[in-house]
Amino acid sequence: MSRKTPERDWTQGNIFKNLVSLSWPIIVSSSFNILGPVIDMVWVGKLGAASIAGVGIASMTVMAITSARMGLAMGTRAIVARFIGAGDRAGANHVAQQAFVISGTYVVVIALLGIFFAEPIMKLFGVEADVVSEGAAYMRIMFIGSVAMSFRMLAEGIMQASGDTVIPMRITIMFRVFHAIISPFLVFGIWIFPRMGVSGAATANVVSQGLGAVISYWILFTGRSRLSLSLRNFSLDLGIIWRIVKIGIPGAIMAAERAFGDMVLMWFMSPFGTLAVAGHSLIQRIEAVLRMPCMGLGNGSGVMVGQNLGAGKPDRAEKSGWFAVGIAQGYAMLIALIILLWAENIISVFNSDPAVMDIAGTFLRIAAAGYLFMGLYFVLQNAINGSGDTLPPMLITLLNFWLVQVPLAFALPKYTSLEANGVRWAIVAGWVAGAIAYAIYFRIGRWKKKRV
Repeated sequence: MSRKTPERDWTQGNIFKNLVSLSWPIIVSSSFNILGPVIDMVWVGKLGAASIAGVGIASMTVMAITSARMGLAMGTRAIVARFIGAGDRAGANHVAQQAFVISGTYVVVIALLGIFFAEPIMKLFGVEADVVSEGAAYMRIMFIGSVAMSFRMLAEGIMQASGDTVIPMRITIMFRVFHAIISPFLVFGIWIFPRMGVSGAATANVVSQGLGAVISYWILFTGRSRLSLSLRNFSLDLGIIWRIVKIGIPGAIMAAERAFGDMVLMWFMSPFGTLAVAGHSLIQRIEAVLRMPCMGLGNGSGVMVGQNLGAGKPDRAEKSGWFAVGIAQGYAMLIALIILLWAENIISVFNSDPAVMDIAGTFLRIAAAGYLFMGLYFVLQNAINGSGDTLPPMLITLLNFWLVQVPLAFALPKYTSLEANGVRWAIVAGWVAGAIAYAIYFRIGRWKKKRV
């Protein structure tokens, strides 16, 4: 790692070039980050449908229970970006110190709760006993590792909000490559390693993220990133903590609602059997990868929005969002076309069971309709959050889920011949409704006046 990344003022110069320069490392980082569950599913997929279904449900549950940390990270990112935009690095360091306190307290409590309630949570889904057993084993280890994962994500968010997106990308590539290498050894018991099955997949994920956390904080505390952190003069600042929490609570609710929503939709899918659950789980993993460029562009525009607002340049902040939308929509349309042509080829990477491939291929083609709105949805959501205006995205997420997705996920399988496909069409409808709502709110521009 270099001693210092080149300084660059993201509030000046060509907006398009700044956006691309900020976003492409975030896209790479996000894609490699999400490879964790994908890597797990590639190897777990070879253990059978029960393992796929168990890990799919367990992953969603862990995400739902630990998702509030995303809101806290969102609050931290928004305030750090504002301080950096205003040229106050000492203030940004102080915010990071307080974020450590909040994040550490939260994840320890949540990890303890999750460890003891893994099996009861799995049984809530009404799945078969072998699915419960596989999922609970995976879930416990992921909860134990959530502490390291949370601190790694916090460090990544701090670096990105400061305007340094390249070093987090390098760290992510390193620990995910390590993850990809050790995962099959632990899952199948290759060489000197024991055969651990789904527990091996979870262990590989946790160990690799712990390595990423260690490297991230070494970088931050030795001055090798754009924002150099220090614990000198640390003091508990309840005012800053409240500012982080106030911005983060809507983001935490939104993240929890999204994860909880996945669990509810899985509950609607469960009556259609293990094959439907396995196919749905596979599509969720694939979607997580496919939307990463849109999320990365959204996060990049969010950094530019926050820093430009801190520098008193709201018009540049808005242009950053719309530039990102244009790029993301072009990507989304290309992905939709590829899926329509080669859905089964994509599914075959994860599972070769003809029955799973058939139902998952249908699910993926249905999802392609929603991908046409993916750029608007994820870019504008992250751009608005980057301004610190996290309440409207939370409300859009809640209303979208309860007024669009849940009613349709209930009604379409029950009152039409769509059956399990009806749940997938309900998800598409939610993406369309959310994209329209975000576009309207972003255009109105109230987020420009948000004080953090």
